[in-house]
Amino acid sequence: RVPEGARLILFVSDLHLSQQTPELNALFLKFLGGRARAAEALFILGDLFEYWVGDDDLDNPNHAAVIAALRELADAGVAVHVMRGNRDFLLGDGFAAASGARLLSDPYVLSTPEWQFVLSHGDALCTDDRDYQAFRTQSRSPEWQAAFLQKPLAERHAIARALREKSEAGKQEKAGRADYLMDVNAGATDDFLREHGYATFIHGHTHRPATHDHIVDGIHVERWVLADWHDGAGECLVWDGDTETLTRERLT
Repeated sequence: RVPEGARLILFVSDLHLSQQTPELNALFLKFLGGRARAAEALFILGDLFEYWVGDDDLDNPNHAAVIAALRELADAGVAVHVMRGNRDFLLGDGFAAASGARLLSDPYVLSTPEWQFVLSHGDALCTDDRDYQAFRTQSRSPEWQAAFLQKPLAERHAIARALREKSEAGKQEKAGRADYLMDVNAGATDDFLREHGYATFIHGHTHRPATHDHIVDGIHVERWVLADWHDGAGECLVWDGDTETLTRERLT
């Protein structure tokens, strides 16, 4: 629960930071040192990094500056929350300790004095992509993760790169099919909203930023889809507790 008096909460997702995204890395550091300092809390809803092969890779120069900046933000009094995504689902306690962030379960119910939200990365609701859901189930198992983390660091990086290349190739192949749409399943989403008390839903993953109006059991529910960061620009969603409004802010 956000403490009484908290007015400004920021939400971002799908930054996919890596060695190949120097402009986005710099933009995120600028955001953490600037706009985010005015908030009571920052929620990063998955895929902060392009991939994460384990907390023993914390010293990787591709990660170190981001982790240090998150720690500075947390030390400045902003509550930093990170949800694992489909790219960085191996983020663990080591990352949390180094960054000062709190790792969130998915989904996560956020209650403020003014409103209630349910937060998720969003990939679990893309149930039409059966190949991905099968991999998601496998890779979230303790047995799979333990076996993967036992491999040498260099091998894990090679596997992660290969999985990314396979995923991108699969997207290109599926994109050519008339029946393919990488999005949440409508029925699964309505069931999710019902299960979580018709709370305002915020998620990422699909790279389809929009605001959707759902009517579930006769109740109007808003679903806000966060934008991915790309081409040197980003976006944050801002909850203002004083005006009880959500607005999008473009970051450049």
